[in-house]
Amino acid sequence: MSESYENGGADSSGGRAPREPGRARGGPAGLPEELRALGRSLDPPGASGTESMVERVLEQILAEGVPVPVAEPTGPTTRIRSARWWARQRWRSLTAALCGLLTVLVLTPPVRAAVVDWFGFGGVDVRYKPGPHASPSPVPGCEQALTVAGAARRAGFEPLLPRELGRPSAAQVSADRRVLSLCWHTGDGEVIRLDQFRATLSPLFWKSTTVPYEPATVNGDSGLWFAEPHRLELALLDEQGQEYARTVRTAGPTLLWEDQGEQRTLRLEGVESWERAVAVAESAE
Repeated sequence: MSESYENGGADSSGGRAPREPGRARGGPAGLPEELRALGRSLDPPGASGTESMVERVLEQILAEGVPVPVAEPTGPTTRIRSARWWARQRWRSLTAALCGLLTVLVLTPPVRAAVVDWFGFGGVDVRYKPGPHASPSPVPGCEQALTVAGAARRAGFEPLLPRELGRPSAAQVSADRRVLSLCWHTGDGEVIRLDQFRATLSPLFWKSTTVPYEPATVNGDSGLWFAEPHRLELALLDEQGQEYARTVRTAGPTLLWEDQGEQRTLRLEGVESWERAVAVAESAE
């Protein structure tokens, strides 16, 4: 962490101006500023507002005040005490920052959405944008009508199959062969769709939701549940990695999760309830 230095450090007599009590550089009184600076450095690019995402939570942590240090006599042990004190203060800074970030994730859904967007989610970029609700479009079927084996050969990996849904009605693979989709046709004419692809750092899907989503857990792995309609975009890339097409539609209830064992991201759409969606996801193998 960088340190700041005060300007004009000398008085009219040529000596160094005395510091105010508790204002020693790097001391406990400087801890709030260090935490605020850390919070601002952790904020995602393009964040608006005068306070950072973490800073707002850290203000509550620091509201109890920071004790002013008592002057200690100089002596041979001063440097050892200073080193111990420095390590202790940096540990407090890191611990407070992590606690603040965890508080944000647990207690504030809008900011939690920004954090997920900031860190990314295995090839999916999620953004929380408050606004009017949209009506979902029908879940698209698998128009290529491939067999599961044929889709696996084209995509280059074997798909995970949820036992809860039985045998898929059809399968398809995106034009760039990155996304393998399985489809099931229900008795009422609706479609359940499971998209899966290898988890990547760069996004393949973009989700924009007007209602904060909820965290979910699938077999111990992290997931997100979108109960309300949300904007969904899928970018297709050519062999050189350049985008050549993008599909945009409004998706209905969706469960998104990562399978850490397979290093894969999965997206289940068309199951209306959270409980049922998680049950389907946990049966995938």
